Amino acid sequence: MASNPLLPSQLLPLAISFISLLISSTAFKYDPARPYVVYMGSSSSEVRDNAEAAELSHLRMLNSLSSSRQGNQLKTSLIHHYYHTFRGFSTMLTQDEASLLSGHDNVVSVFPDPILHLHTTRSWDFLGMGFSDRTRSGYLLNPSNDVIIGIIDTGKSIQIITSHVILFSPAGRIWPESPSLSDEGVGEIPSRWKGICMEGPDFSKSVCNRKLIGARYYITEPTSNGNTTHSTRLGDSPRDSVGHGTHTASIAGGAPVANASYYGLARGTTRGGSPSTRISSYKACTEDGCSGAFHAEQMGVLVVCSGGNDGPDPYTIVNSAPWIFTVAASTIDREFRSTVILGNGREFEGSAISFSNLTSSETYPLVFGEKAAGNFTPAYEARNCYPGSLDTRKVSGKIVVCIDTDPTLSRRMKKFVVEDAEAKGIILIDENQKGIPFDSGVFPFAQADHVVGLEILKYMNSIKSPTATILPTSEISNFRPAPVVAYFSSRGPGGLTENILKPDVMAPGVAILAAVVPNTEPGNVPYGKKPSGYSIKSGTSMACPHVAGAAAILMSVHSGWTSSMVKSALMTTATLDNNMGNLLTNSSELFANPHEMGSGEISPYKALHPGLVFETGTEDYLNFLCYQGYSEKNIRSMSRMSFNCPKDPVDELISSINYPSISISKLDKNGPIKIVKRTVRNVGSRNSIYTASIQSPTGLGVKVNPDRIVFGWSTKRVSYTVYFYGKEAPSGYSFGYLTWSDGRHHVRTVFSVNVV
Repeated sequence: MASNPLLPSQLLPLAISFISLLISSTAFKYDPARPYVVYMGSSSSEVRDNAEAAELSHLRMLNSLSSSRQGNQLKTSLIHHYYHTFRGFSTMLTQDEASLLSGHDNVVSVFPDPILHLHTTRSWDFLGMGFSDRTRSGYLLNPSNDVIIGIIDTGKSIQIITSHVILFSPAGRIWPESPSLSDEGVGEIPSRWKGICMEGPDFSKSVCNRKLIGARYYITEPTSNGNTTHSTRLGDSPRDSVGHGTHTASIAGGAPVANASYYGLARGTTRGGSPSTRISSYKACTEDGCSGAFHAEQMGVLVVCSGGNDGPDPYTIVNSAPWIFTVAASTIDREFRSTVILGNGREFEGSAISFSNLTSSETYPLVFGEKAAGNFTPAYEARNCYPGSLDTRKVSGKIVVCIDTDPTLSRRMKKFVVEDAEAKGIILIDENQKGIPFDSGVFPFAQADHVVGLEILKYMNSIKSPTATILPTSEISNFRPAPVVAYFSSRGPGGLTENILKPDVMAPGVAILAAVVPNTEPGNVPYGKKPSGYSIKSGTSMACPHVAGAAAILMSVHSGWTSSMVKSALMTTATLDNNMGNLLTNSSELFANPHEMGSGEISPYKALHPGLVFETGTEDYLNFLCYQGYSEKNIRSMSRMSFNCPKDPVDELISSINYPSISISKLDKNGPIKIVKRTVRNVGSRNSIYTASIQSPTGLGVKVNPDRIVFGWSTKRVSYTVYFYGKEAPSGYSFGYLTWSDGRHHVRTVFSVNVV
């Protein structure tokens, strides 16, 4: 019986092993030929050891197509062969050819191969992993350098770790000359490493070292002459040209570099979370985005992905399969702000990274965008500083005040519009309290929140000739409260199912200093300065490598732990408090919930000693596929395991896979009690007793049985059951947590329950 012709786009992470964090869904286009992945299930050592035979079988499969294209055309349409983590190949196919191949006996599915859009210094200290913190633990004084972090994309973010490999997806190209990739003090490369340092334009294999042990690029489609193996294009090289891959790599595992800064901002010693780890870079994306994680997990690889930058709306989370470690972004206790001085002497601070050449000794005329509208320009467009909306004669030599109410128009575009109109600077009033600093380079810029913006407009309306100046950005340390859920960070629920709680955790992703390619666009380089090898960036792509780096630390200390144990430790020890001792909040100053922050902000030091861990195994993931509606035939082909689905599989049973958090998509007030089972493994003291405590909102009933679990010399694992009932609960989502404690360890399981 033929399998489904196309794998659902929402399950794309299942079928690919090198994914980036942000998946951009696009409507299917009926092009004559476009890239497809022919997915043939899980790989094996037999396939990996006989790659030539596998490639020949792929060509024969293509030749079997009844197509108007000749055999040579089909041969040159092959893009890539897969036989390491899963079997299959990518190739250029028409829609009809894809449909025909999907019916082949050896094919599980055929689906479009889109490019997936991707998505330091103080941050590691903020997470409690500064140098002084590391010396508290003998574990961290001599960490293993046998952990490998694999980075995938072009820029944007996936990170992977196995027991000794971590894969994260934010960016895959690399700038090998960066001081953050120095191999000084790093031991010899592990003998088990089988990767390569692939050469390309302006990239010799000699640039790899004991830190950067591998680099590779993947061409996403044939060139115009059909040649997919050789090219002289810079894009066909592991070398980073935009800085994203280098930035994220240095966050996760960069070497210490003293006196690093972005033109004086954030000056200090920059380093990755796990400086002793190795890095291998995979360029699998282009400028347009990024071209499966399930099989990687089967092989013991921890896959860490960003949850997306489409917040703050709910149901925007991506990379939400249970075998993926999904990361949200948060702020740290450092901010970058420019001071706005009004003509009346009042001063306000606005979020910015600006190397303004204006001073406090001279002010400039202020004009509201709406008042400087060009002929026949709608007021709304001029207020938002749309392209072509401003009259140059009305803004030249002035500071323009714009409103930021249109999310489709970027701050960069507004800056270009105002700069092109010969203005002196721009003050952007942020209606949504985003608080994310924008790098405007040398052009004076400040982003004011709603309250400050009203004060500025009030001043402008109170005087005939308002004036102001914008000072260069300064750094504010020990800022409170922090962390705060980043405005842009994608939210749950949703993704593949509401019965898995996503995101899993959050980590620093706002204004992070790290290494980049020193070829910054001219407008961003201060006068008299050379391009910087470091930059300050924001995004869940910056949060993702923080989790990858933290996971690398855990793997270097606990070499026998599985990827799911590392994930569990980071989730159950995550903090729910900010640096003021209060509950975490979002950018709107409301208490954050698990759909925004997952289990909380990671606490790497605590995760070294979690006490108990949840082991989520391959059987859990295969059951998940059953509950999602996949056939046993397809699941066996994907996993290459003899597997039978549980009886009567339904979506609501997903809540009972052994995950470190709990999510229930539907709890009927007048329906039966929901029962969820979990099993924990003791990784702490052998003789220990844990007692349960429950924090739940009023009206939601939650009980656990037993409420006391005992571990002895022969008892390593204990199971328990959690009961949920909502007769008195308000409709909608309720959140809480169950904590197991032995007095020293506090193992928290966050839960999310939708009462209907």
